[in-house]
Amino acid sequence: MLPSQISVNISFFQPSAFMMIGIPGLETVHGWISIPFSSMYTVALTGNFLILLAVKRTPSLHQPMYYFLSMLALTDVGLTLSTLPTTLAVLWFDHRLIGFNACLVQMFFLHSFSVVESSVLLAMSFDRFVAISNPLRYAAVLTNNVIIRIGLVIVARATMSLFPVPFLLKRLNFCPGKILLSHSFCFHADVMKRACADITVNILYGLYVVLSTVGVDSLLIVMSYTLILHTVMGLASPRERLRALNTCVSHILAVLVFYIPVIGVSMIHRFGRHLPHIVHALVAYVYLVVPPVLNPIIYSVKSKPIREAMIKVLKAKG
Repeated sequence: MLPSQISVNISFFQPSAFMMIGIPGLETVHGWISIPFSSMYTVALTGNFLILLAVKRTPSLHQPMYYFLSMLALTDVGLTLSTLPTTLAVLWFDHRLIGFNACLVQMFFLHSFSVVESSVLLAMSFDRFVAISNPLRYAAVLTNNVIIRIGLVIVARATMSLFPVPFLLKRLNFCPGKILLSHSFCFHADVMKRACADITVNILYGLYVVLSTVGVDSLLIVMSYTLILHTVMGLASPRERLRALNTCVSHILAVLVFYIPVIGVSMIHRFGRHLPHIVHALVAYVYLVVPPVLNPIIYSVKSKPIREAMIKVLKAKG
């Protein structure tokens, strides 16, 4: 038994660290590339923290719609902080190593915040549906207790869905020569491809998580807006229809900003193996960096109450 045990231990390999890359083929100009990335991270964190402070300090914004917006802003902060340390470490200092366990932790939080964002967007679509279809019962349906429960369910769902993923990766045997990742952060589809073992279980579970979270959420959001559109078309006045639809514009833009890159990342990882590595990298950066940057801009431009509250916060800081 002893020789066989020794051979098993020798044959099983997990790297102590992975090697990350920034943008393939552009390593020599990473210093310059770090400028727009640093700017986007700064805008994302500043904009989302401003939304959180604006909602907290403005009593008139203590409504379900803005509580859900705060959830979205908090999720965007988490998503930004999940990738910021390693991305800037690669671009600024050419520090490319990330420990195996640290990589799994980053991957867990990165994908968890993505699932949370999808769930929050679904909750926001439900909020818009209740506000438009039954405005008189809006406050009675979406009470503070209900909103807290929705938030807890969202977090629990993401945690339970992603919790098995690191352990499914830790059971794999990795190749000693395959430690170079395709991004400056740990992405599940990227990490599992570095294994020298059967990854069928990982692929199937990853597909299950995507379909049961983002896939289901996107379908329910479409259903919500189908019902919203049906309700709006039943309004007598064209002005009332326009006013009702105008309350949904910000959310629709946030949905598009999140789901279009998600679809792009999923398609490229499954069908775009022949594409240059730089395409994979850029699509992943768009998926993870752009939504947290654009969401505060969208809501500050399209929502007058949010814009005014954010300006008050800035003036108070000044």
